[in-house]
Amino acid sequence: MTSSALPPTPARPGTTAPVPLWARRAAAAVLWTSLPSALWRFAVVLGVPLGLAASEYDAMLVPGWGYLMVPLLSVLQEALAFLTLGLVRPWGEVWPRWVPRLRGRRIPVLAAAVPAALGALACTVYGVLFVWTTLHADMAITPWGEWVMTLCYVPMVAWGPLLAVVTTHYYRRRTRR
Repeated sequence: MTSSALPPTPARPGTTAPVPLWARRAAAAVLWTSLPSALWRFAVVLGVPLGLAASEYDAMLVPGWGYLMVPLLSVLQEALAFLTLGLVRPWGEVWPRWVPRLRGRRIPVLAAAVPAALGALACTVYGVLFVWTTLHADMAITPWGEWVMTLCYVPMVAWGPLLAVVTTHYYRRRTRR
């Protein structure tokens, strides 16, 4: 008879109801749809030649603040995209241990679903406005630079609808009796 020298690992807490693979993939896709535009903005701050005229760089990087705000916008964007994973993970249903006074308590369904639904609406509107303004913009940018920017920003159009689908699934899964 053999015994393991390793201590038993505690079971990881799961969600109240199983999360289907499609929902987990849709939540993960939100991270991937927001990442290219965040990287594009970081490249602008670092001065990577993206086909933009110097005047466009100057307009985006208001001297001083632009070098701080543009990266912070990218970090905030990715942090909000990361929160989508909470809709398919246990930490989106129960407050984590590190949150004082709330640790271990259930997160009210509407406390997660309402901000996520509003975020989905905001991301969808942003995606539509982005497409509209890009098609009608008068930017000083080379054709290849326009392609690079478009390839980096068009995936964001999917963020809102993906978040809406995951939010709807979260609400239904958590309110199902």
